[in-house]
Amino acid sequence: MEPITVTTDAEEFTCNAYLVVGDETTLVDAGTMPGVDDVVADALADAGVDGLDRVVITHQHRDHVGELDAVVERFDPEVLAYADHPHRDAALGDGDAVRVGDEDCEVVYTPGHADDHVALVGDERLYSGDVVVYNDGAFDDGSFGRTDMAGQSRERLIESLHEILDRLPDTAGAMFPGHGDVYRAADGPDTLREVIERATDRAERREPKYDD
Repeated sequence: MEPITVTTDAEEFTCNAYLVVGDETTLVDAGTMPGVDDVVADALADAGVDGLDRVVITHQHRDHVGELDAVVERFDPEVLAYADHPHRDAALGDGDAVRVGDEDCEVVYTPGHADDHVALVGDERLYSGDVVVYNDGAFDDGSFGRTDMAGQSRERLIESLHEILDRLPDTAGAMFPGHGDVYRAADGPDTLREVIERATDRAERREPKYDD
């Protein structure tokens, strides 16, 4: 089943949180939108699904975990994250396999934007968190996570982008990023690999992402 963006109607800053219904119904990130648990509950009911199996956290910046308490209290899912968290049930490590809906994904450790950042690479889909996005106000057709704040590293993020490219199967044609629009190669001018390569090239210029 196609992932559902459950934070679409947010009126405050949040990440994109994706509900993926399937063998292992999964929420990728929780966002900061008040009432996101109600949206998840409605989507589960519409899909005829009884509950939420797990939440996978790409990283623990507040815009990705702000409503995790509410989601856990409502659904009691298993919580998977790279770094320690009061709700974490299992640690994610580079190379781990995680089933997201009906798709097996490989966990790729992708620091740079955040020390605990991971991406999920499947045969069809990439859940990229904030390491690489399609559009974000800086670039419209391939951008990268910001690295100008304390604890962030442009050099490490560039390494992470190359790691994704090295492990991205040619069959992967859709990117579900933490911000901006979903990119589907079937609807766009480029392959998913070309979008990520463009973002990587831009990151490697070492220029500021945003004007001061």
